[in-house]
Amino acid sequence: MEPFPPIPLAEWRDTKETLHRFTQLVGKIRLAASVRRNHWWNVTFHLTGRGITTRPMGQVDGNPVFTIDFDFVDHRLVVARLDGRSVSFPLVGQSVASFHRETFAALAALGVSVDLPVPRPYDLPDTARPFAEDTEHAVYDPVHANRYWQVLSRVALVLEEFAAGFSGKASPVHHFWHSLDIAHTRFSERHIDQPADVDPVTREAYSRELISFGFWFGDATFGEPAFYSYTAPEPPALAEEPLTPEPARWIAYHGSHLAVLPYAAARAASDPRAAVLGFYESAYRAGAARAGWDTDGLDCPGGITDPRLLSPHDA
Repeated sequence: MEPFPPIPLAEWRDTKETLHRFTQLVGKIRLAASVRRNHWWNVTFHLTGRGITTRPMGQVDGNPVFTIDFDFVDHRLVVARLDGRSVSFPLVGQSVASFHRETFAALAALGVSVDLPVPRPYDLPDTARPFAEDTEHAVYDPVHANRYWQVLSRVALVLEEFAAGFSGKASPVHHFWHSLDIAHTRFSERHIDQPADVDPVTREAYSRELISFGFWFGDATFGEPAFYSYTAPEPPALAEEPLTPEPARWIAYHGSHLAVLPYAAARAASDPRAAVLGFYESAYRAGAARAGWDTDGLDCPGGITDPRLLSPHDA
């Protein structure tokens, strides 16, 4: 398969909208049943050899240790306990409402009880409608769902490679169910005093100065898949900094600027992987330079922090 297989938003929009709500429901279970981490790192999904996983959770809330995995090879949701018991059901043919019902039935069968304080989508157009009542979103095409996972898996490895070059505080490469993107974020130690009216999600996510890098599949605001980067808070004149490769550009987005490399442009490059790595690096250098980061001190070539190990004589 190609380094970055095609995934035009228009071709799988209905499956994406359904799957997005599936992941939000499971993500909210993860939020309720896991130990809270800085910047909400506890709530994200991680890639597996067959799909995406919540990772183990429970125990601290009185539940047995359990996981929930999306299997995009056999197209099933798998709920499993640490003792080896599991329950699964097919993803094909489910509406959001039936997926909600089957998920909680699987949890109950394994002795897991999770209460969702807000059992509705987050930051989606139907945020007022409970998952249990959503029969509108009911399209799940296995080919498109598998392609979604294939793309995530390839992008994750490029982000891991990029992440290896930084020795400071950084997030894992992880998949957010909020906007269905995959991201890696680098931080400085500068504390950011958010305005009093900022919501709790944003307040925790952006409590430190950061530069984030990722990929998302497109939405109603930006209608195509793309690689992206942003610096928060945005330093003055950030959008004057150059980006590479040439198709990359700065766009105005929600009151700030987003560095964007369209997925189609990366796929068309002679070396798509190198094009994406170059884009992330140029966006990082732009944000770090404008924000005054010590890039020399934070550099970590090839994941190595000890200068002696960089010498071929020590190999």
